[in-house]
Amino acid sequence: MSSGLYDMSAKDFDKTLDLTMLKPYGDTMNDGKVQLSFTLPVPNDDRGMEAARLISRQMGLSEPNVAYARALDKEFTFYVVYGSCTHSVDYTKIKIHAIEDKAMEMDEVDEYIREHIGRKIVVIGASTGTDAHTVGIDAIMNRKGFAGHYGLERYEMIEALNMGSQVPNEEFLAKAREINADILLVSQTVTQKNIHIQNLTELIELAEAEGMRENHVICCGGARITHELAKELGFDAGFGPGKFANDVATFCVKEMVRRGIK
Repeated sequence: MSSGLYDMSAKDFDKTLDLTMLKPYGDTMNDGKVQLSFTLPVPNDDRGMEAARLISRQMGLSEPNVAYARALDKEFTFYVVYGSCTHSVDYTKIKIHAIEDKAMEMDEVDEYIREHIGRKIVVIGASTGTDAHTVGIDAIMNRKGFAGHYGLERYEMIEALNMGSQVPNEEFLAKAREINADILLVSQTVTQKNIHIQNLTELIELAEAEGMRENHVICCGGARITHELAKELGFDAGFGPGKFANDVATFCVKEMVRRGIK
């Protein structure tokens, strides 16, 4: 038998859910509870705490509470704020741009290539521009892959070349021509000041100028990459968090078939 503060039976919880007025969930349905973290260029004092609360309130939080504040140096402070979001969204009316191909497993991709393309396909990947991070492209390309999903180097019907990081766009495209690549994959991790947008835009412009756009499947990926953004920039697809080599491989081989790339 339970009693007092910890007596939490089913009747104590609000289980109502209205998807037309969707809010974050914390302890009970529709409570809107969220946690924010941010840095302000002010000292760690009472005035700074109040500034953090006021900013959070203007962001749409009711009764914001600064749960944590730590000085980064004399003039910068990091804050963690709790509060309740006052806004909601109509989940039923949300429309997104998403890849509709159902991801195949590695052996299914290999069999699809044998049946529909009839030869090994060539994939080249890199972190282009000034981006020095390889974690994303390695997860897709390297034989061991990531999180139990083998990388493209392990596929029997794929010849994969991982060029690594800080590869100039011009060098990347030149290598793609040299090895007769079918699919070009670009990973972008660094996003400060939208540098990834600039670099991805440059790559597509160069590919178009060199007549490589129509006969290649070109995709990009990264933590801040969405399919919608990729399409806006001129790519065939974009792969963000939670996507693996088989997601990329499935789309790319099916896109080759859809476009008649042999």
